[in-house]
Amino acid sequence: MAITATDIEHLIREAFPDAHIVVQGDDGEHFAAEVVDASFAGMNRVQQQRAVTATVRAKIDSGELHALALTTRAPE
Repeated sequence: MAITATDIEHLIREAFPDAHIVVQGDDGEHFAAEVVDASFAGMNRVQQQRAVTATVRAKIDSGELHALALTTRAPE
């Protein structure tokens, strides 16, 4: 069964419940996500993206999720 944008959003939201999250993509393998969360304050972009990637690591490792382009930032 292919993963959906909604599935990815739910995985990210488990770790970042108060974040603004937008996940796009409809081919079942390639997605883009924007995650804006206060916990990112003081973190560089690599640290932010590693934190988000950790939420979907199992899906990446299983091959269910092929690509997830990330845009992350703390709220302004």
